[in-house]
Amino acid sequence: MPHDMSVETPAAATRTLKNIAIFCGSNTGLGDAFKDAAAQLGATLARRGIGIVYGGTHKGLMGILANAALAEGGHVHGVITRRLFERDHLHPTLSLHEIVEGMRARKERMLTLADACIALPGGIGTTEEFMEAWTLNQLGDIDKPVGLLNVGGYFDAFMAFVDTMIAQRFLPPEHRAGIALAPDADGLIDQLQVFRKPTVAKWL
Repeated sequence: MPHDMSVETPAAATRTLKNIAIFCGSNTGLGDAFKDAAAQLGATLARRGIGIVYGGTHKGLMGILANAALAEGGHVHGVITRRLFERDHLHPTLSLHEIVEGMRARKERMLTLADACIALPGGIGTTEEFMEAWTLNQLGDIDKPVGLLNVGGYFDAFMAFVDTMIAQRFLPPEHRAGIALAPDADGLIDQLQVFRKPTVAKWL
């Protein structure tokens, strides 16, 4: 009788995500879709027992995210710059907050506290924070997966630009998979939990 030669593919190891750093706009954007997505993400993280690390303000999507998580009993840790704190931008009811001297220190502290990173729609600050985290993963300085919550196709143009980097041979194609992408909170968190870093070198 012939032997069964099939080999089961091992399931991807699940990462423990105790805290996720969230980068998002200090404005709310156009319409309700971005506000609804921020609230959904905050509530979903709280229900799944995952803490939030974010910029500490009550403004824009950042405030909506924090409010939704806190309403569900979630843990929200704010890291705010002294300049913004002195302008009364600190969210008043966070689980925990700390004040740092500037943006560089805030980014470093948030990455230290987090096991993964998610970017919601936002402006240049959000984009810069996300790109730094993606870059540090690519270089091997950290192993903390990054993901984009692609609300209404907001990040489609960004991913098209990544494809241009690949087409023009500034980025190995495997590193496109270094970004998790999903339109909903649960789907994105699920991807981050089983994320595997690309193992090819960054140099072509």
